[in-house]
Amino acid sequence: MAESLETIKKEAEARMAKSVETLKNDLGKIRTGRAHPGLLEGVRVDYYGNKSPLSQVANISVGDPRTLTVTPWDKAMVPAIEKAIRESDLGLNPVTAGQVIRVPLPQLTEERRKELGKHVRTEGENAKIAIRNIRRDSNSHLKDALKKKLITEDEDKRAEEAVQKATDRHIAEVDKLVAAKEHDIMQV
Repeated sequence: MAESLETIKKEAEARMAKSVETLKNDLGKIRTGRAHPGLLEGVRVDYYGNKSPLSQVANISVGDPRTLTVTPWDKAMVPAIEKAIRESDLGLNPVTAGQVIRVPLPQLTEERRKELGKHVRTEGENAKIAIRNIRRDSNSHLKDALKKKLITEDEDKRAEEAVQKATDRHIAEVDKLVAAKEHDIMQV
């Protein structure tokens, strides 16, 4: 049964790491005032009848700290890309210059920065809740194994401690990510 103890611990660790990775991706989509290609990651473009991610129909690069540059691979896609960026919920207004679309990022107001900070904290709290739920699931699997007398009480305690250490480590990582993103947002 020691093998299933390891399985429970490894599965909990992997699920917690996935929660942290999801948070990283979600935080990467939040605008901080500085341009980065990940900002346009959620934008989908109508590419000959299919909704395709912008990154699959164009090259996205940083022109300067406040401007993104989008270069379509197909010149006919310029109007569709411009429309998709304008209609996204990012509040961006692209400007076309020939084959290149420039996306200037507006300055964030103090009020908007505070709203984004709240949103970041909420995302972090959701990630922590997910990690704690994973801990709860793992502990209930351990208790079931203990009730069925598949593991001893000592093995149960050690496994619970290992899961708790993993939980603490991942929650600390979430706190670090949230603090870094808040710092980025509040910088003018």
